[in-house]
This record gives sequence, structure tokens and C-alpha cells, in this order.
Amino acid sequence: MADKNLQFLDIPRTDPAKVPVEQRSKEFKEIYAQFEPKAAAQQAGRCLACGNPFCEWKCPVHNYIPNWLKLIEQGKLFEAAELSHKTNSLPEMCGRICPQDRLCEGACTLNDGLGAVTIGSIEKYITDEALKQGWKPDMSRVRPTGKRVAVVGAGPAGLACADILVRNGVTPVVYDKYPRIGGLLTFGIPPFKLEKDVVEKRREIMEYMGVEFRLGVEIGRDLSFAELESQYDAVFLGMGTYRYVKGEFPGEDLPGVIEALPYLVSNIDRELDLPQSVAAPGSDGFAEFVSMAGKRVVVLGGGDTSMDCVRTAIRQGAASVTCSYRRDEDNMPGSRRDYKNAKEEGVKFLFNRQPIEIVGAGKVEGVKVVETRLGPPGPRGRRVAEPIPGTEEIIPADAVIVAFGFLPSPPAWFEQHGIKTHPNGRLRVTAAARRPFQTTNPKVYAGGDMVRGSDLVVTAVFEGREAAKGILDQLGVPSGLTPGAQISPSVVVA
Repeated sequence: MADKNLQFLDIPRTDPAKVPVEQRSKEFKEIYAQFEPKAAAQQAGRCLACGNPFCEWKCPVHNYIPNWLKLIEQGKLFEAAELSHKTNSLPEMCGRICPQDRLCEGACTLNDGLGAVTIGSIEKYITDEALKQGWKPDMSRVRPTGKRVAVVGAGPAGLACADILVRNGVTPVVYDKYPRIGGLLTFGIPPFKLEKDVVEKRREIMEYMGVEFRLGVEIGRDLSFAELESQYDAVFLGMGTYRYVKGEFPGEDLPGVIEALPYLVSNIDRELDLPQSVAAPGSDGFAEFVSMAGKRVVVLGGGDTSMDCVRTAIRQGAASVTCSYRRDEDNMPGSRRDYKNAKEEGVKFLFNRQPIEIVGAGKVEGVKVVETRLGPPGPRGRRVAEPIPGTEEIIPADAVIVAFGFLPSPPAWFEQHGIKTHPNGRLRVTAAARRPFQTTNPKVYAGGDMVRGSDLVVTAVFEGREAAKGILDQLGVPSGLTPGAQISPSVVVA
């Protein structure tokens, strides 16, 4: 038997089984199996329990990772579930979709030669298995305060904010214009990364806790913000970023050029048996289903949305799928795990290629790109992709998906109610220690992508939770939570 203090030497890192590529590339189902209890305990036992756990510091919500790994090693599943929820409102989702290779697992001491602890898979296992065995959040000590807070947006930031509020006796009422909760968790992230019954299960949990959901209600259309503000003690805004970033090169308006988000939304609508019933977030029309079957597809961009698009196109039966990115492989921002899975599924990657034109006579026929080299860092600290003259080439294509990122779409009523934004549309909030994420309207708080810009689900969770603490302070409700970490300096404030 392995020495319990040295298990990492005798037990290698082992990930859950993965569906064979021949099968998974044809279906929209999660590709990773669940750990069995014995395997989860063994993998958890590899943790060194570092005195200064780098995994916790690298995690945006600062999960108590070594602590709940130890509980799983000891077979204390329900205790691990309670502890996991102390810092994270959506652990079963973060375990599935967080880029652990760039966060907790990337910072794991064992990552240097011995294989990082399988933190993400165990995080997913904890909540999935606990729920299966009948666990529910302990609400026995919660005392109602009579306070009510409106939460606009049922995405990760809004859900996280509601979670903290209800645990402290404040009733959150969550509004969303779509018929299901989750925001992009439901309508943006493909089912092969996150099956939608997982999100629906979280809704059941939150309703059990006392969260009220009012879906299919758009603020500013079905209910004015003035009414909302007058009916509640505070308001939280978690409305995300849905306006896509254009490449600003010729041919972007050709038939066959598709925005990433409507493409993903339309496919998920189809998978949920809701074809054309849910508009792409931020759009005025329906997300009409687009099939890539038999087409040569080129996806522009190298982030997580690009990975979602290329892997969706593969499953739709595309003749070929190419991902073109202007920097090199090492600088690609998307998840390394998704990148590896995409390559296994047949996606071709072209690095150091900058699109300069989409070509075609009346429809897309290809993408003209130029080779690039990485120059010195720009204003944001990232090395700038510099075009190399004379290296232009055309990548043949029948369809082009643009995935350059997203920006907020602030509604007109923001200005009417003293809610100020930055020039790029992101909301202005304060980073004051006492009331973080308070907007220029003192009754209104905000968090997630519409404050930070497009980012990770886990950062949205963190900001929703921190905003909730600010709301509790304003309402005079003592928080029973462990104080959160300092606000990241990357959050742009008023």
C-alpha cells in the first residue's frame, strides 16, 4: 500500500475515462465519465496539502481545495459538498468548464513532472455524487430578514449573487428574458462540455433554498427598471456581454459569415428541442439554426468560444474545420484541454495567421490571411502579432465563424437611472473594500462580464458573490460568510 503522505509517487494522475473520439465527435453529450468513489479518493489522496496552497491562490474564488480533497480521501462526501459551496456557488459547473490547466491544476506543485491533482474532476464529482445521494444545502440556520433584492440576469454572476443573498436571509428574485436559467451556461456553452440537466438541477437546488425565478421577463420591455427599483431594497445586474467584436476587414458582411454566439445558441436550441424559440442573446431576431454539415468551415479566433464553435461544427458533420489564430500555440487563450480534444476530433489549427479579408463573389469562398510574428508586448502586456509582408494566402471556406470576443450592450435605461458605463460599454463599479461592485447608482450593484469584459464563469461567480456581500452591508444584514479575497486589480472601477 502506498504511503499516504507519498501517494503522488505511487499513484499517477488518472483522469476520468473519456468517450472514444469516434463516438463523441458525432454527439452532443459530455465526453468525460464520472469518478467512482474509490478512484476519487485515490486521486484526492495525491494532494500534498501544501502549507501555502498555490491552487487556492490561483483559483478566482479561492476554493479550499486541499481541505475538500482531504475530506474526499476520508470518504466524507457531504462535508466536502458543504465546504465546496462555502466559496463557490456553482462547483459542479466550474468543475466541468473551468480551464483548470490555466488555474488551480496549472499551479499545483505536482504539475512539475508528476501530474497535477485532478482538482476539476473531483470538484465535479463532489456535487454530482452528493446530490445523487440526497444532499441539500443546509439552510437550517438561515433567518429571514424581510429584505428583497432583484437580480437581473440568471447567468453565473446572478446565480452566485442570489446564492449568497438567500443564505443570509435575503430573498432574491431573479429575472431573465430567456425561458431557462443559466445565461450562456445554458445557451452558449455546448452540451459536450456542460449538459443542460446539470443547470436545471442547480435551479431545483436554488428554488429549494428560497430563490425565486421569473423567466421570460425582459427589464425595460416587460417590466420597467423604475418599477424594479421601487419594489426592491437593492438590485444586482449580471447581464453579460453579447455584442460580438468585429474584425473590421472587407467581406465580413458576405453571406456565409456567421457570428459565433448566434451559431452556438441556434444549435443548443435545436438540442433542447426549442428551434428558433430563443433569440441569440443581444440580438433582435431569432437564432435561426445553422448547420455546417458538408461545409468547409473556418473559425477565426483562439479563445474558448472558438473551441466551442469548431467542436460544434465537427459534430454537425462539417467536411473540414480549421481554426485560424493570429498568435502562436503558446499564446492561445483557450483551454488547453479543449484544444487537445478539438485536435483529437479532427480540427486543423493554423497559428500565426491574421485574417485580412473574407473573399467571395456573392458568398463566402475563403479567408485571406497573412502570416504573423510576435513582436514586443503591447499596452495590455501581450505580444503584438505583426504581419509579415508577402505571406498572404487564402484558406478555402464555405462558412466563416467570427469568434473575436464580446462586449456589453448597455440598455438605454442605464443612463436614465444614473448607471454609468465606460466608453466600451462596461459598467462602472467601485472596488471599495466595504461595498464592492456598487455602481454609480448606490442602490444598484453589478458583476460578471458586463463589468470585467468577457471572462471565465468562475470570475463571474466570484464577482456575483462579492457584490452580494456589498448588498448585505448596505441592507444592514450581517453576513455569516468567510470574508472574500481582495478585489482583483484587473477590475476597472469608477
